[in-house]
Amino acid sequence: MATATITPKRGSPEESKHELGHDDYALERVPQSARYSWFSIATQRFGQLACLSQFLLGATLGFGMTLWHAVLAITLGCVILEIVAVAIGIAGQREGLSTSVLSRWLGFGRSGSALIGLVIAISLIGWFGIQNAVFAEGVHSLIGGLPEWAWTVICGAAVTAVVVWGFSWMTWTAYITVPAFLALAAWAISSELTKHSFSALWSSAIPGPALTVAAGTTVVAGGFIVGTVITADMTRYNRSAGDVIKQTLLSVTLGEYAIGIIGALLAHAVKSSSIVDIVTSSTGSLGLIILITATIKINDWNLYSSSLGIVNAGDQLLSKRFSRPLVTLIVGAVGTGLAAAGILNHFETFLDTLGIAVPPIAGIMAAEYWIVRAHARPLQESRQSGSLPSSTPNLVPASLIIWIASFLIGKYVDWGIAALNSLIAAFVLYTLAGKLGLASAWGTHHAVEAVGEPDAAPATLPYSES
Repeated sequence: MATATITPKRGSPEESKHELGHDDYALERVPQSARYSWFSIATQRFGQLACLSQFLLGATLGFGMTLWHAVLAITLGCVILEIVAVAIGIAGQREGLSTSVLSRWLGFGRSGSALIGLVIAISLIGWFGIQNAVFAEGVHSLIGGLPEWAWTVICGAAVTAVVVWGFSWMTWTAYITVPAFLALAAWAISSELTKHSFSALWSSAIPGPALTVAAGTTVVAGGFIVGTVITADMTRYNRSAGDVIKQTLLSVTLGEYAIGIIGALLAHAVKSSSIVDIVTSSTGSLGLIILITATIKINDWNLYSSSLGIVNAGDQLLSKRFSRPLVTLIVGAVGTGLAAAGILNHFETFLDTLGIAVPPIAGIMAAEYWIVRAHARPLQESRQSGSLPSSTPNLVPASLIIWIASFLIGKYVDWGIAALNSLIAAFVLYTLAGKLGLASAWGTHHAVEAVGEPDAAPATLPYSES
């Protein structure tokens, strides 16, 4: 049977001072010495939602719905996102592993986890392109100077530089950009909304083509469902399950409501769903700073998790360890190219597809970790030693079948909310498959621990608050 070599602790942030960037435990458990306070992680999570794409999402709802229906759609979507984020987030915190690595033992096996990593990577490269396109369009509209493609390259290069150096740089970026974005956006938005009566906006007619509550909820869930499925990439740096719950409830709730509802209000005020029209209508040149701070914080996570997914896929499919910083450079270049190709024009279609196709991944992983445990036990048992299990299931056919079936249920069943339908279908079907003994794997992959490679030095992260 084929074997693969695992180098202990190789690729940790301290592996080599001469390497480009940090690998950030891309394929290992994050040790307790490298964990962060819940507030540090919550700031980054909130930064994912306090962004222009969230304004665009809220504006999309406001342009097609009454404000009451927009609030209802945000509430339903928020509940879906928080349940998924907590279920997957606690698993990531306990095991100290990224989503794509976790999925090896949480229902998908070695080959399935590679597929998950690629799906996540492709999805997030798309998000990276959307954010870059918003930035380039806005900056070009505000100050001109360079063509849009040039602004796209500048933004993509700046975000890529942050992500190459890993989680600690991203933490400090959040400390700077999140407060700056909130302060500037609050000033700009208040200057526009004070021109209108709140009661008049609340009771105003739908500005654009009508959108149903179910469709709006799917847009909300789809807008951040990938962020919740990959939540383990972030929560693996948390110190306790309680920290995961606190940061999720605080950051997701505030982010979805504060940014989403304001976006809906602005759509009613400006009678447009264009985020650039909304920003430029009241901010002028200040909008440039808002665009910069909003784009950097969400886009660094898009790029970071995409690189983790590709590193896992390379490790499982090719038995080759790719450098996460090098992968980041490549993915950043691809995402920047997609931005220049006009991916923003397909924003709503992109959200709708993600809102149905991605939730089943989380449903299967949560069912395996919390209920079925057909493959998760070795992972949980090896946690105390800080190592990974010596064997990995090769492929779990039932998971792939359930994934496809759940997507089809979400896509074609008209009743209810598509994102929730696909998520629940995957959770229920995998639980039944597990209880009926149908979640077994085709083959087992055994890994041999490498000899003669020293462990990496203990992590000494100055930003890991007590």
